Amino acid sequence: MPISDLVIYKPDCIRFILLLLSRKCLTLTICVEMAFEIDNLPYAYDALEPYIDEQTMRLHHDKHYAGYTNKLNSAIEGTALAGQSIVDIFSDLDMDQAAVRNNGGGYYNHSLFWKVMGPGKGGEPTGALRGAIDRAFGSFRGFRGEFSQAAATRFGSGWAWLCVRNGGALCICSTPNQDNPLMPGGCEGMPILGLDVWEHSYYLKYQNRRLEYIENFFNVINWDCVSQLYEENKQA
Repeated sequence: MPISDLVIYKPDCIRFILLLLSRKCLTLTICVEMAFEIDNLPYAYDALEPYIDEQTMRLHHDKHYAGYTNKLNSAIEGTALAGQSIVDIFSDLDMDQAAVRNNGGGYYNHSLFWKVMGPGKGGEPTGALRGAIDRAFGSFRGFRGEFSQAAATRFGSGWAWLCVRNGGALCICSTPNQDNPLMPGGCEGMPILGLDVWEHSYYLKYQNRRLEYIENFFNVINWDCVSQLYEENKQA
């Protein structure tokens, strides 16, 4: 029997079973550390025009996000964190591990950011997510105001978040730098919408007009994606 017929795939290991002439089996386990990958944008670089410009998207994705991802892989290579999911890494993160904290956050936060935007989107959510927003914030207008305030008042660099907690309740918070709610000390929820307010995310187009950037973000929110994340995580 060819060795290739005896390969068993496991999530983090590849196990080869070698059949010996003596009819005894020798099991050799080789664990493969899976590196975090740079996700392609799910749309063209210029697809979010005129709200987010092509040059910003190219620099943001190809330089900043790619840099965080590559540095995260370097930081965890050969450590006990290699092979873990990013959520598992955050769940027991030593916040003094700056390389993992900063680059892990940069990887995760941007991976979500690309997904919750899209061309021809915007508007308002519907269904279960809309009901949860109305219960938590009184109305979509109330949510929009509170989320915008969290983004506008984040001093320096950081993120604004809409999170879902166990049972489906929603909350809004902001975090500094590349921190996020999944890290120790966060706002104890699963992020389903995030807005990057680092200057590299808007300065080429908006310069110091962060409020205008925040306002225009609502024109590209992919509420279908946010609703799906809500459904997947409301009972987590």
